[in-house]
Amino acid sequence: MNPTDFKSVDEQLAYLKKGTAEIIREEELRAKLAKSLKAGKPLRAKLGVDPTAPDIHLGHTVVIRKLKHFQDLGHTAVFLIGDFTALVGDPSGQSETRPPLSREQVAANAKTYLEQVFRILDRDKTEVRYNSEWLDKLSSYDIVRLCAKYRVARMLEREDFHKRLTEQQPISMHELLYPLLVAYDSVVLRSDVELGATEQKFNLLMGREIQREYGQESQVCMTMPILVGLDGQRKMSKSLGNYVGITEAPNEMFGKMMSIPDDLMWSYYELVTDRSPGEITALQKEVSDGALHPMDVKMKLAQEVIAGFQGEDAARKAVHNFQRIFRDRQAPEEAPVKKVPLDGAKKLTTLLVELQLVASKNEAIRLIEQGGVEIDGTRVDDARKEMDLSKAAEFLLRAGKKKFVRVVVE
Repeated sequence: MNPTDFKSVDEQLAYLKKGTAEIIREEELRAKLAKSLKAGKPLRAKLGVDPTAPDIHLGHTVVIRKLKHFQDLGHTAVFLIGDFTALVGDPSGQSETRPPLSREQVAANAKTYLEQVFRILDRDKTEVRYNSEWLDKLSSYDIVRLCAKYRVARMLEREDFHKRLTEQQPISMHELLYPLLVAYDSVVLRSDVELGATEQKFNLLMGREIQREYGQESQVCMTMPILVGLDGQRKMSKSLGNYVGITEAPNEMFGKMMSIPDDLMWSYYELVTDRSPGEITALQKEVSDGALHPMDVKMKLAQEVIAGFQGEDAARKAVHNFQRIFRDRQAPEEAPVKKVPLDGAKKLTTLLVELQLVASKNEAIRLIEQGGVEIDGTRVDDARKEMDLSKAAEFLLRAGKKKFVRVVVE
């Protein structure tokens, strides 16, 4: 690459710092960028991921997007699949030893994981590596030499290890090996920068030390914050149900994005979009001045996120669908169809429960009394209303603001 192809050091640094939790050390990153600019040689930015699950959600994309930012600036994005280390199991944040995955599980997860990652990274410009390339080939002698380069006492200072030791919880020997193995990845890949979530800080710092032990210049460590989930309180997680999956239906993604608290959307703009800090600040000012409504800015956010993963057309359709349902109070163009059998008369409250639009008859009664139930656009006021299901019919049933079902009686 020609030196003139790179932006200035200050411009690069400003773009790379956006949304970061910590850079260790920033002055070293500045020096590496200056050296790279002078030589016209891209930096090697590494992100290692153990494919322990097949799908990724928006929270996972935060650090992947930061790797994309290095790629945007002309640097080499090294995406490392930890197919060997996934067999060991990352002890970061774990309160107990996890059962290792099989090679078959890891290979299957890696395949689908990569397909999703390339919705963010440029496939043609990404160096994809698997650490089994070198870790599988380490001899017993090599592993002993690697272990000799670090002290057990230092390893046990690690927060999760220290906590488990204090609480007399077991720590397996293979878990102590994990940070050393991922540090050795940095040696093999000769990484200039390594990216990770804040909970990966110990592993990243280990890479700095082990690189020095092997006579290399230490990598810069860049950590990214944890993305708060839709509830506005806890880490985004599938197990907590507060996540946005990047392969979910666009309408589902849009609805979820619109549910985040207004004050949280600025963090999302920072962590899951490519907007510059200046653009985000300008949007914040327009909202605070009253020039823009927070809902409009949140809709922009949702549209940008969906466009990035599902395409512009899908994002536009999701916006249109949201406006029909929530702003214009019209039914979605593709309301789900539910078939019910011919069955004489049935109370509306019973039908609402059977169609899983409400959890109980009491909830159905409350919803009707609050004016939250409509049949073909007409509000139902009588909680004792009976439906005639004795002959074939079709009608649109709305329960609450979001739930629409096209009922077919047959």
